[in-house]
Amino acid sequence: MPLFGVDAFTASAFGGNPAAVCLLDGDTWPDDQWCGAVAAELNLSETAFVLPGGDGFGLRWFTPTVEVELCGHATLASAHVLWTTGRLTADAPARFHTRSGALGATRAGEHVVLDLPALAPVRCAAPPGLEAALGVPVRAAAHNAHHLLVEVDTAATVRDLTPDLGAIARLDVTGVCVTAPGDRTGVDFVSRFFAPRVGIPEDPVTGSAHCALGPWWAPRLGRDQLVGEQLSRRGGLVHVRLDGDRIQVAGQAVTVWRGELLRP
Repeated sequence: MPLFGVDAFTASAFGGNPAAVCLLDGDTWPDDQWCGAVAAELNLSETAFVLPGGDGFGLRWFTPTVEVELCGHATLASAHVLWTTGRLTADAPARFHTRSGALGATRAGEHVVLDLPALAPVRCAAPPGLEAALGVPVRAAAHNAHHLLVEVDTAATVRDLTPDLGAIARLDVTGVCVTAPGDRTGVDFVSRFFAPRVGIPEDPVTGSAHCALGPWWAPRLGRDQLVGEQLSRRGGLVHVRLDGDRIQVAGQAVTVWRGELLRP
């Protein structure tokens, strides 16, 4: 089976967020345990499995330890692979059927534009132990079905975070997204994302987190088109546009390696 390594949300190799994309054949999904074993073997934050069928493609995402409900960067990587391998023509949209419903992707110049659900976070009290786990004061906290969003005072605070990942893993949330206003021209907000509970100590660039970050920052900044920068070691820029209950999340992608996965 064809297997690809793609760096998403970056214009150059070895930046952004790496994802593996496995192109399946046939008309049925492999065994869940096998998909999980492949993802554990590859040991990237996400491995995407793409199955052709009907009016689009089935798409599932696995971390090294669990299957997840939504993953932006591996969806972007999957669409990139379908276009660059000729499985979709350059002007054809990619349609995916997922555990988060129907998702789409189109090309806009060098960018891949994802159509994802806007997952607006709801303000909540900071969970006990959160400030101690992060090691910084929390200005505000909010949650949606997937993640806990935490606002802190400055971009420098986000950049310099050295959280206690063991303590974060003990919080009853899938992942913790820490954000603050941007501190350089062209960047509206910054973030970092930690999900040790599902086998991802720190995710380099998190598309699904921007489904919450967009609705969080858009009303406060008075604009529905924003640019976020994720301040992980690899880093990346994410363009977002809020459109009602949907959000467009855009970035570039680069294929880094190609290979074959042997059948069991």
